[in-house]
Amino acid sequence: MTFRIGQGTDIHQLVEGRKLILGGVEIPWEKGLLGHSDADVVCHAVSNALLGAIGEGDIGRHFPDSDPRYKGVSSIELLRVVMTMVKAKGFCVGNVDLTVLAERPKLGPYREQMQKNLATVLEVTPDAMNIKATTGEKMGFVGREEGMMAEAVVLLESAK
Repeated sequence: MTFRIGQGTDIHQLVEGRKLILGGVEIPWEKGLLGHSDADVVCHAVSNALLGAIGEGDIGRHFPDSDPRYKGVSSIELLRVVMTMVKAKGFCVGNVDLTVLAERPKLGPYREQMQKNLATVLEVTPDAMNIKATTGEKMGFVGREEGMMAEAVVLLESAK
């Protein structure tokens, strides 16, 4: 069996007047993430990890912010496209480990739905899609609530 490992990171600025979408879940809060798409750092980090594992660059290469087709698009839908690329290369997802860095809001109440959303797209059981969250302890851009960040590691297995 062949394995591939990928790592992905994404960062977006927090601003007023935008919805906060993480892992395909709309989270009620006074700020949202600024971006060309829905700016879902969770989906973007996982997409970047998957693309890295198959040697296909990152989401900016495949879904550039200069392309009007991706204005406001759901990042869950972009993740679906990335998964078709993963499968076309002959791989399936073994597991994903993801960390979200956000001072607020608390993500615990939304973790299970995010996990289910991602597991469905990635075609894995929810226990193969781990989501953790941590704060910036009031330090840096995360601690000052200027932005959010997500980091993901994926293990791909040959599907052959």
